[in-house]
Amino acid sequence: MKNCFYLFVVLMFLSSCKSEFEIIRTSNDPAKIYKRALKYYDEEQYDKAQTLLELSIPNYRGKEEAEDLYFKYANTYYKLGEYILAAHYFKSFSNTFYNSDNKQEAEFMSAYSNYELSPNSKLDQTYTAKAIEEFQRFVNAYPKSDKVEECNDLIDEMRAKLELKAFDQGKLYYEIGQYQSATKSFSNLLTEYPDTKRSEEVRFLMLKSSFELAQKSIYEKKRERYEETISQFNKFKKKHATSKYADEAFEIFQNTENELKKLKV
Repeated sequence: MKNCFYLFVVLMFLSSCKSEFEIIRTSNDPAKIYKRALKYYDEEQYDKAQTLLELSIPNYRGKEEAEDLYFKYANTYYKLGEYILAAHYFKSFSNTFYNSDNKQEAEFMSAYSNYELSPNSKLDQTYTAKAIEEFQRFVNAYPKSDKVEECNDLIDEMRAKLELKAFDQGKLYYEIGQYQSATKSFSNLLTEYPDTKRSEEVRFLMLKSSFELAQKSIYEKKRERYEETISQFNKFKKKHATSKYADEAFEIFQNTENELKKLKV
């Protein structure tokens, strides 16, 4: 009997120690949960707000409050740094509440969440590409938005990151002796980023790659590849007549011509 009494006291004590959050979360009172969810949100206690908002959404589906609940629910993920889910829920909000005044903001935040996920240039750039695509779609859809300039700046920032990754990839191919891959990678870079500030170095490395490939080719392919080196030199000279690489480029050109003369003998 005494043991039962002690157990009762312990249970009462534990019950009294229950936090306000837990009491509300387990209350099964939709109005109380909804009201406290908004209070936690306003107090920037986003982890607690998120839990209560998630409980509230099914109870207010189809009601006037649903739109605000869902937007704030998506935003809690962003505020907590859970950007993958933030992007998902902002996009879902935009698709669900397509007449909402918050639709534009949700689409921007979906893109911005992917921007937050964009890593440094050495890592996979899937989220960078997603962010660029979504920001561009936003600019096209809302050309008069006050966020257009910010979107364009962020797009430029991320394209610079993609450009650097492409350059590093081409240079890596060159350094490990995969000269055909290096040339192709650099050629793609110039096509994708025609205004790149690295164009001088890129074209010089294409010239060097072409010459090294010819040097290491079997006899039957040497002439064709040395002629390609001459072509690469002419392109380089035309675009960068006063280049800091001019002397080395000309030396490659002379060596190439000498090799072609040998092949004619």
